[in-house]
Amino acid sequence: MSNAATADELFFNRAGLDRARTEAIVADALDGADDGELFLEYRQTESLVFDDGRLKSASFDTTQGLGLRAVADEATGYAHASELSEAAIKRAAQTVRAVRAGYAGELALGPSKTDRTLYAPDNPLEQVPFADKVKLLGEIDGYARGRDPRVRQVMISLLGEWQAVQIIRPDGAAAADIRPLVRLNVSIVAGDGERQETGAHGVGGRRGYDLYLEPERWRAQVDEALRQALVNLDSVPTPAGEMPVVLGPGWPGILLHEAIGHGLEGDFNRKKTSAFSGLLGERVAAPGVTVVDDGTLDERRGSLSIDDEGTPTDRTVLIEDGILKGYLQDRMNARLMGMEPTGNGRRESFAHAPLPRMTNTFMLAGDRAPEEIIRSLKRGVYAVNFGGGQVDITSGKFVFSASEAYLIEDGKVGAALRGASLIGNGPDVLTRVTAVGNDFALDPGIGTCGKDGQGVPVGVGLPTLLVDGITVGGTQA
Repeated sequence: MSNAATADELFFNRAGLDRARTEAIVADALDGADDGELFLEYRQTESLVFDDGRLKSASFDTTQGLGLRAVADEATGYAHASELSEAAIKRAAQTVRAVRAGYAGELALGPSKTDRTLYAPDNPLEQVPFADKVKLLGEIDGYARGRDPRVRQVMISLLGEWQAVQIIRPDGAAAADIRPLVRLNVSIVAGDGERQETGAHGVGGRRGYDLYLEPERWRAQVDEALRQALVNLDSVPTPAGEMPVVLGPGWPGILLHEAIGHGLEGDFNRKKTSAFSGLLGERVAAPGVTVVDDGTLDERRGSLSIDDEGTPTDRTVLIEDGILKGYLQDRMNARLMGMEPTGNGRRESFAHAPLPRMTNTFMLAGDRAPEEIIRSLKRGVYAVNFGGGQVDITSGKFVFSASEAYLIEDGKVGAALRGASLIGNGPDVLTRVTAVGNDFALDPGIGTCGKDGQGVPVGVGLPTLLVDGITVGGTQA
């Protein structure tokens, strides 16, 4: 069944909505507005957590609802309801009409149509029986505990989601998408005497469970989580101070996402609160630095066939060879800035209005071998994995904690470091890039981005990267 047919079945057949009457209510509510849409959503989610050798929690949830938005110049009226009914749409229409009272706008042209699908519409929650999922988590737990006597705790989580959306515009045009999403996480605590350290590894994407539940794949996840934990058991205090930092490929792209990506979103630049405001066409990064946001990658966690306003996603070049080329745009901010939407209007659910958000954001590969980059350093830090971080969008300042990092001495990777953190300024870091590796990698499919209280799945990526001078916060002066 096609995405449109599945969405029609959920929203107009099963829920009992009448399409013609629904379209008429939307058209009347948004008459005189510059833009807007009715967003219909049906979502199923499940979560299984295995801890201390047993199934600790299991949940299954079904949610559905609608959100109606009217946009008049910079003002937005938004109303939502957790019921799919004509009465709920009418109540929402009464609310959003207030934003266009006394305003006479001209409805913006709707998004272009697309038949592209980046992931199969199958519901992953229906693919594996519950008992088999629990059995599998037990097998993963047993394998992890048998790998090394220093393993003290194992936690595994399996998460699945199936989301159906339909966007109806005031001219009656409609777009639909069916979105699967799964994730498998493994966390291991290893101990030696009184010291304990943690390692974790997760994978996921927009597909069924099958790929991630293959034994060779989940065993590799366990092995990686255990490797990290054992590496950290032997870690030494981190020397503090400014020094060259090598970022590893893949997940360290989260630093790029947080410290730079948010500053390239359209709303911050329209309001001139981003460090990148007004810099289109100017050099903002070192030569060789090219950053893109690409929502069109098959089955990736951050990918979408259409965004949550119905715009087809795209590959948007943000920085090309160090020159700022564009911003990430939803429909409203693009219109107000005289630009084109880039397919980055995203929302957490029907209860949220869309915002310009990243999809899969990454830096393209360069031509340097990673080994050569490391050999070029007399002393520095090699950051391979990251935990949490904080960023100030206006200034670009960031602080990130490294969950796996090493000291580089005389061109060689040395001791693992404990308590390393990176402190800097995103725009400044871009200008300090002196080498870009040829080993580009995307993250394994675990990212979630927060903005204005909304969380959405995202992807990040990076090649090995040398930054000449980041302040390293550590545990030793």
